[in-house]
Order: sequence, then C-alpha cells, then structure tokens
Amino acid sequence: MKRYVALVGFMASGKSTIGRALARRLGCAFSDTDELVVRARGVTIAHIFEREGEAAFRAHERAAVREAFSGNGGIVALGGGALCVQENCSLLAERAYGVFVKMSPQRIRMRLRRSREVRPLLGADPGLEAIAELYERRLPQYAAMDCVLEADGMSRERAVEEIVAWLRERKIAIGER
Repeated sequence: MKRYVALVGFMASGKSTIGRALARRLGCAFSDTDELVVRARGVTIAHIFEREGEAAFRAHERAAVREAFSGNGGIVALGGGALCVQENCSLLAERAYGVFVKMSPQRIRMRLRRSREVRPLLGADPGLEAIAELYERRLPQYAAMDCVLEADGMSRERAVEEIVAWLRERKIAIGER
C-alpha cells in the first residue's frame, strides 16, 4: 500500500524545501534521504564521496531510502541520483506516489551557483554542459513518476498547492490509514 509521496528530481531542484512545506501542510512526517545519510555517517555527502567513493555513498543512500519508507507514511525527498539504483526504484514504486520536481538545467545551474554546498558529481562551479549531460541521463527515471511538477520559476507555496491539488484530484491520502 502506498503511504508516501516521494519528491524526485535533479539536485538543487527544491525537493527538500517543497517536501518540508508539503509535510507541514498535510500534517505528516518528512524525511530527506540525504539528511538521513549525513546523520547516520556523521559527515557530509562530499566527504563520503571523497573518502569512500560514489559506490559507498549509494550503499548508504539505499539504507536511507529503506529507512525513509519504513514508517506509516509521509513525504520523502530523495537525493538526485537515488533513482540510479534499482532497489530504490522498486521501493518507491511499491510504497510511494512519485512527484518529479522538474526544473530546467539552466535554472538548476543558477541555484547551484548560489548554493554553498559543493555537489560531488559536479564540483564547486558546475558548467551548464555538465549539468545538462547528467540531467539528460537521469531524465528517463524522473519522467516515469506519477506526477510531473513544472517547477521553473514556481514558488514553494505554489508547488505545495499544485501537489495538494494533484493528491485531492486522485483522492490520495498520505500517512496512516
């Protein structure tokens, strides 16, 4: 039974910000898989990539995704590359309604340049070409979600309203039943 809404999409697309606001609006739990990894490991994601490599990070991420989907429902923000792992895709399909927070590579680049967080797969000053290439590789998994939220230029509040309207239209209740 699906008891979660999972927000997926490229890094810096607003999944965590929208997810927190959506959980508040719906009165349910919120989990961010990147935050779960950092809390469990006690170091940043960049540190994990640097010291252990991407494969180790993906293993930690799989554990975080399992943890995020182990409760009684709520909102989950998945890391940008979480859908590159089949186990994560299977858990999402089984337990959640997927919402793709879609943002253009150009907008993502602007957001990444304003961020203090270095994204290990793109470096400190990612170029549009590198972002677009990684985005295109991941797009098929993102686009397969139940809902596509066209988030370019959309406020957090508007994004939450769009998702709530989509849930209501389909008579989807999130959380315990």
